[in-house]
Amino acid sequence: MSTPRPAGKRFPVLRLSLSSLRAHKRRFAGTFTAVLLGVAFLAGTLVMGDTLRASFDSLFGGAAAGTDAVVRSTSVVTVAGEGQGTRRPVDASLADTLRRTPGVAAAEPQIQGAGQLVGADGEAIGGQGPPTLVGNWIEDTALNPYRLAEGRVPEKSGEVVVNRGAAETGGLKIGATTTLRTPDPVKVTVVGLATFGGGDGMGQATYTGMTRADAEKYVTPKPGDAASILVRAGPGTSQQELVDALTPVLPAGVEAITGQQSAQENLDRISGQFLTLFTVFLLVFSGVALLVSVFSIHNTFAIVVAQRTRENALLRALGAARRQVVGATLAEAAVVAVLASAVGLLGGIGVAAGLQALFPAVGFPFPEGDLVVSGLSLALPFAVGLLVCLGSALLPAVKAGRTAPLAALRETAVDDSGASHRRALTGAGLLAVALAVTLTGVLVAPSIWLAGTGAVLVLAAFVVLGPVASSVAVRVLGGPLRGVTRGLARRNALRSPRRTAATATALMIGVAVVSLFTVFGASLKATMDQTVSRSFAGDLAVSTPAFGAGGSGLSPRLAPAIAALPEVETAVGLGKGVAEVDGEGRALTVTDPAALVRSFDLGDVRGSLDGLGANGIAVADAAADKAGLSPGDTTELAFTDGTRRTFTVRAVYQQSELAGSYVVTREAWAPHRTQDSDTLVSITLKDGVAADDGRAAVEDVARQYGNPEVQTRDEYAEASAGGIDMMLTLVYALLALAVVIALLGIANTLTLAVHERTRELGLLRAVGQTRAQLRAMVRWESVLVAAFGTVGGLVLGGFLGWVLVEASEGAGDTPFAFALPPFSLAVVALVGLTAGALAAWRPARRAARMDVLRAIATE
Repeated sequence: MSTPRPAGKRFPVLRLSLSSLRAHKRRFAGTFTAVLLGVAFLAGTLVMGDTLRASFDSLFGGAAAGTDAVVRSTSVVTVAGEGQGTRRPVDASLADTLRRTPGVAAAEPQIQGAGQLVGADGEAIGGQGPPTLVGNWIEDTALNPYRLAEGRVPEKSGEVVVNRGAAETGGLKIGATTTLRTPDPVKVTVVGLATFGGGDGMGQATYTGMTRADAEKYVTPKPGDAASILVRAGPGTSQQELVDALTPVLPAGVEAITGQQSAQENLDRISGQFLTLFTVFLLVFSGVALLVSVFSIHNTFAIVVAQRTRENALLRALGAARRQVVGATLAEAAVVAVLASAVGLLGGIGVAAGLQALFPAVGFPFPEGDLVVSGLSLALPFAVGLLVCLGSALLPAVKAGRTAPLAALRETAVDDSGASHRRALTGAGLLAVALAVTLTGVLVAPSIWLAGTGAVLVLAAFVVLGPVASSVAVRVLGGPLRGVTRGLARRNALRSPRRTAATATALMIGVAVVSLFTVFGASLKATMDQTVSRSFAGDLAVSTPAFGAGGSGLSPRLAPAIAALPEVETAVGLGKGVAEVDGEGRALTVTDPAALVRSFDLGDVRGSLDGLGANGIAVADAAADKAGLSPGDTTELAFTDGTRRTFTVRAVYQQSELAGSYVVTREAWAPHRTQDSDTLVSITLKDGVAADDGRAAVEDVARQYGNPEVQTRDEYAEASAGGIDMMLTLVYALLALAVVIALLGIANTLTLAVHERTRELGLLRAVGQTRAQLRAMVRWESVLVAAFGTVGGLVLGGFLGWVLVEASEGAGDTPFAFALPPFSLAVVALVGLTAGALAAWRPARRAARMDVLRAIATE
């Protein structure tokens, strides 16, 4: 009978690993932090996604709790990029018929459209992203998704209830008088404040509730129309039973759906589009952070294994098997991964709370709510952290297992691995293939998949060629450095090209992604500037927000009022309509075609824009070619009111950046219009009129129409690209995490390098090197590594930015313009170099504080 061994002796590999970790805690500080940050950001993203889904579910479910059925039109036109579509109104008088249906307790018409409040300071509230809604205040409290929190309901014309969040943003209190853009300006008095689903409002979305008469007057194309009819069931009638009872009494083209189905559609519209896109957006940056972590973790274990060559050789000489040495290294990685991932999960909850506070501050429409933490949101990041750490440590562990017992006789264990010819040939071949695939997907046979595959291969080629390029790069970048101290720093960076490359690669990836978005953002701005320069011939512009669903548009009466000014030569408004053109939903530009030519450069025009009338249409070249249309041909348009009309193509124009792909007159659109509005008014001043005088005159008129902003041509171009700056700000904030992880990797590498060069540093101090010189040497080594990573990242990011711009060329009618922003990229480079110097602060300080005699005596 065998005697059981103590637990510590059963697992000697684990015991050895734990002993090593306790003895060398500082070696793994960088690895611990890298895993922690990567897991925290991933967990925070997943928790935030769960929280948003639960919050929206609760919000819409609570708001629609009293609605058992929704009656609406089946006729809807959906334009690409607009998931909700434009639905035909229903006859509001149908509510009287529904009230008499058995099982119905109440039925109320719901009128809803776009309306933007003006705050106490004269500035519009919201409009940059979230919707700004206006409708009739529904008297049945169960059917009304809004709850009166303060004041009273509107009782006469001009009285409104607004959501409390909008009132706080705009400084509006009960009794305040302001303007509501519908888009025609309406003077209103706030008599009540409301909440939606128990909250003050959904992010920066706004709501204004009017009397039904006012809503019909300002929001609907004609009195008696409603967006839908909300129905409440009587006692004992389920939602499905109510729908079954309503269906037989509904006219053709009208349907009834359950309240639960309507709430789910609203939720899906948010979750399926915005929320999914947002979550994927965050997950991409989590992936970047984890990818950077991989290089930092791998580099740490590679250095640790190199430093423990003699230790591992002694283990092998004493009888340890290869698998035991490999297991010891992986066990260390597992312990670090488990501890860091566990702490990272706690950090992830903090990240989610931070994101919950950050995004509403910059205009993203997030509802309020407590954080929701699911099992998957904890298990997945934990598993990813464990796999990333173990996967990164696998190759160094295998290398440790291959250590020969004779290596114990070596005097030093410093990693001085260089770059092999085989690596150079492999990397060069991979880069050639990557460039060929990328250029084929961009220039020869445009394909987003080919371009994306080539971009990934380019990144892989950069990683493979890193050790080869590091020697050359450090020599070139360190060439201008003079003096013994800086020369030693350069030689230290050259000592292990593979280590230098691995350390710099983490930073390179972070800088590359930052540079990619910087270049892409600059290109989008250049594209918008080019578009305005090419197409916009006016001197001044009045426009709606450049992005999002907010705003109410501009009053169609604004352009004629401006055109009547003695200072103005031409003022033309561009409205927006929708229709199915040959079966596909398309956006229509509603305008005066004759005035359009005077304010916009449409390029070569075949046919004439002067005689479109009520049954003519002008089509852009690209759309005409796709549909096979020429001047004189006919095409059928189906409108949201259910009518179909045949239009004759009177003109085909070349450029469509601002004019859109289909142009009709206001006369043609009027019978089918919904809530009529313009998106842009282009103004050309008469010869001899000073720009300031013309602008002042136009602003006086605009003030009477809700005070929309009047802009010069340059200001209009800048405002059109306004969303790009917000996007870049978010990108930089998120990518800061990846850069921080990369810098921690540099700091950890330097710390380990100082440790392995302890004796060497002691000898330098013994022969006269001062503490200041030693600190400078370590700092310059860090700066050289950071410079290599930064320059590589700028080159890679610039190239990938060009690929992204070229691959996006076919996404719309506007040709993309590639632009390299020198100032922004210079700032990125400066930040990278400065961060490299900061990363060396602690390692340099520790090196300078070494005891000289003890350092010399170190083996």
